[in-house]
Amino acid sequence: MARVIGVDSSTQSCKVVVRDAGSGALLATGRAGHPDGTAVDPAHWWTALQAALAEAGGLDGVEAISIGGQQHGMVALDADGRVIRDALLWNDTRSADAARDLIEEVGAAELVARTGLVPVASFTATKLRWLRDAEPDSAARVAAVALPHDWLTWRLRGYGPAGESELGPDLSELVTDRSDASGTGYWSPATGEYDRDLLVRALGHDAVLPRVLEPAESVAGPGFRVGPGAGDNAAAALGLDARPGDVVVSIGTSGTVFAATDAPVADATGAVAGFADATGGFLPLVATLNAARVAGSLARVLGVDFDELGRLAMAAAPGAGGAVLVPYFEGERTPNLPRATASLLGLTLASTTRENLARAAIEGMLCGLSAGLDAIRVLGVEAQRILLIGGAAANPAVQAIAAQVFDVPVSVPRPGEYVADGAARQAAWVLGGVRPSWPVELVASPVPDPQPVIREQYEAAAATYL
Repeated sequence: MARVIGVDSSTQSCKVVVRDAGSGALLATGRAGHPDGTAVDPAHWWTALQAALAEAGGLDGVEAISIGGQQHGMVALDADGRVIRDALLWNDTRSADAARDLIEEVGAAELVARTGLVPVASFTATKLRWLRDAEPDSAARVAAVALPHDWLTWRLRGYGPAGESELGPDLSELVTDRSDASGTGYWSPATGEYDRDLLVRALGHDAVLPRVLEPAESVAGPGFRVGPGAGDNAAAALGLDARPGDVVVSIGTSGTVFAATDAPVADATGAVAGFADATGGFLPLVATLNAARVAGSLARVLGVDFDELGRLAMAAAPGAGGAVLVPYFEGERTPNLPRATASLLGLTLASTTRENLARAAIEGMLCGLSAGLDAIRVLGVEAQRILLIGGAAANPAVQAIAAQVFDVPVSVPRPGEYVADGAARQAAWVLGGVRPSWPVELVASPVPDPQPVIREQYEAAAATYL
């Protein structure tokens, strides 16, 4: 029985799953926390990975491991392999002006043609530009740039600063994968090559970048094979075994909508990021800022928990009696309205009930995600099935209303650590040479029940922002 390990090094924590490479059966798990903040010393990730691996039984007998991780974070290394400063994470917005500068200098259409992306503060290139402008002495020391999962893979294989690692600071041994490289802003999903000109434009000089491994390629670790790893969304797609025609809608603190496709997409508006995936295909993705917290905010107003909010919502008719929540509580990324606020519209004396307010919250949350699906489909992406994941997806009201909002059949997989599971699938893939076909259990497939009134009301209300 070959054992493989998948890792999810997320913003909040490090999660480890140990699985049987043949069947996918779960054998053990481990978890350790990460510190809060939008800039973090990567040493904390290394400590957490070691703790989570130990809790899961360690590495003895493991034949392959892959690491999935939060995308975009900037790990800047000097020539001795030392981290120059705390890593800026995807949610650190200090590089927003740097993103604007890159767009003004190169042009949005040109950037999309070269990288599949219009820069935003999340992407690594903008963080490097911020470093060049705000901390020029630190920028000048940068000899290599890695992403969080790249750096952890390097350390796991035995590399690192002299005196802190067995194999020393060999920067040429840094490796990454297509999905994470595609979120940097200086790599092309279409050509599979780094755009050195854009790297130099961001950082001010050239630097070592991780070698991009193919989906089933591996490198040597101390007694086991190490897979390419993946960015978190790409790893989740692999964990769900998503195929072309599948669209994943993830309802977390923020929301994401991403699709498995065979061909790259390009969106000059920047609404859709043209990422690569972890299988050799592509992963066009839309991110929204307002997802599960939308329902949570209305639940607090009504003095109920999320389960009771769902029960109240199901007691109201589709369309909530005309009540519409446009859920831009903290601005919005899709559409790009960073300074917007939320609006509750269509209230009458008759429609202002607890039930309608609860329903308007869930409808607004899902309609915002449905707008993300629309943005992907406009680019020619086919949607045959929606896989609804995230904590809020377990709520029966969210499932039922999703079947009314989306015009595509909805399925709900059993809750799980799909990023870590995707990394484990990749580890089994590099070990056996074949993409695993481990089953994904579905716990709900609500009957399609399109209710056009919901989207019609929402689109009319959202149009007032544009």
